[in-house]
Amino acid sequence: MCRLLGYLGCTIPLERILSDPPHSLIVQSYQPREMREALLNADGFGLGWYHATQQTDPFTYKNILPAWSDPNLKSLSRYVESGRILAYVRSATPGQAVNLTNCQPFQFEHLLFVHNGYIKEFRTSLYRLIRNRLRDSVYQNIEGTTDSEHIFGLLINELTSAAQPTLTEALHTTLMILQELGELADVKALVNVIICDGQQMVASRFAVAGIPPSLYYLQNDPKFPQSVIIASEPLFPGNWYSCPEQSIITVGENLDIHIEKLA
Repeated sequence: MCRLLGYLGCTIPLERILSDPPHSLIVQSYQPREMREALLNADGFGLGWYHATQQTDPFTYKNILPAWSDPNLKSLSRYVESGRILAYVRSATPGQAVNLTNCQPFQFEHLLFVHNGYIKEFRTSLYRLIRNRLRDSVYQNIEGTTDSEHIFGLLINELTSAAQPTLTEALHTTLMILQELGELADVKALVNVIICDGQQMVASRFAVAGIPPSLYYLQNDPKFPQSVIIASEPLFPGNWYSCPEQSIITVGENLDIHIEKLA
């Protein structure tokens, strides 16, 4: 289990969203309020952001240290500015290595991806079933061992297919595949994700044979006008909305929000 954060809006210093709020992602790394299956998020963290003025592939910064003890994070987040940010703090699933290869966000070309949740007993349940679904080019692109990166692999497999689906459509198909495989193997899967392509942000609150982790969104708060924030837990008091269970939340370029309830 982890804690996630996605920001789409006006350009801000990273520290405004990462560390300044009273219940920031840094605080959630050692004092989360709504995690049901872990106590701490001390197994590393990661940030991903897009350049504020140039069309480039995104940047990432990762560490296997707890977010509260990284000596470079404060200076980096004060210096870097962006209007498209993803971040997470990690609580590693037992049996999955704590190393940089397994740290998120995962990146593919212009995409960034973070995942909160797990596939129960992944190595003996859905590991091979997911890999069997991937084209060789996507299969070879997986560097780590986590269920999270394999879920991202399924998404990339859909996005690069001949059908050329939208990001929302590709995520929908990915979740349906996970539901199909999870039911086939009779295994629990929790799949809260946030994906950004530099223009839009798409998230899910979804589970197979379980209750999905908490996920909220906030639009045009006075502290963050002309923006949308998606987070595992509210960062500060405000008009936060709980994302519906079994749903996909799409935030468009113009910051409109569309919620699709899944069957």
